[in-house]
Amino acid sequence: MRLFEDPKITFIKNRKIGYIISGSMVAISLFAIIFQGLNFGIDFRGGNEVVVAFQGASPDVGEIRTTLTAPLESMPEVKMFGADILIRTDAELEPNQLRTAILGTLSTTFPDNPAEIIKLDLVGPRFAEDLKRAALMSVIFALIVIFVYILVRFKNWTYSTGAVAALAHDVIITLGIFTIFYDILPFNLDIDQALIAAFLTIVGYSLNDTVVVFDRIRENSLIFKTEAYDLMVNRSINNTLSRTVVTSLTTFIVVTILFVFGGEVLKGLSFALMLGVILGTYSSIFVASALLVDFQLKKVKS
Repeated sequence: MRLFEDPKITFIKNRKIGYIISGSMVAISLFAIIFQGLNFGIDFRGGNEVVVAFQGASPDVGEIRTTLTAPLESMPEVKMFGADILIRTDAELEPNQLRTAILGTLSTTFPDNPAEIIKLDLVGPRFAEDLKRAALMSVIFALIVIFVYILVRFKNWTYSTGAVAALAHDVIITLGIFTIFYDILPFNLDIDQALIAAFLTIVGYSLNDTVVVFDRIRENSLIFKTEAYDLMVNRSINNTLSRTVVTSLTTFIVVTILFVFGGEVLKGLSFALMLGVILGTYSSIFVASALLVDFQLKKVKS
């Protein structure tokens, strides 16, 4: 299926506009990450996470938070989790003690609306720190391996540098969006193990898009040897545009279905994947390919 028979869009000529857009988004994302801080889930923060289901309509989260502050000896984090209530607390209690404290307090406060705990996770701070370190190393290791892979495949550092810059661009902006919209969007945007899996998936998807374009650039560089390098790269992007758009669109539809019907637990994961599809498609053209052109032109001049 081809959406574009013979596109002649001037991507590379307008790459500076892409640099401005990407640079602004990365700067805003880094600012949010540094000054707001990442919102780690229980996997990386440690503590207790409890999901409570009420037989009737869930009470006001503010009232639940106030009610549980005394028995848990600190103010818990309470938010809606679909139709249920998600409670996070750093209370140092055994599982049975925590269960008794929460259910006992809720049954006293809301006697006409019985509650039950449908999920209870406890993660120690030491284990959480180990998970956080392992997650960070997995992303860094993936980027290093990808750099080496692209370097070996295309035998040119300009390709691998452009590819890794595009991947870092996608991950940073996704993290920034999760940080900025943490208290705005009505679903959970915690950074947890599932989200790390989403980041690695984003890296893989974005890399696949970039390699398809790079392959065509390498092929065309042998066919159109007398053509200016930036024009040849632009030709290559247009050659693969139909495939890129069709693949991205079908993937986005599937991930959107997961977001809508996958339940509350998968909303953060699927939202990250939706962002990854959009950013990966954009960065393969306006980051990876654009940087490749600039690196190559500077290399020739020097």
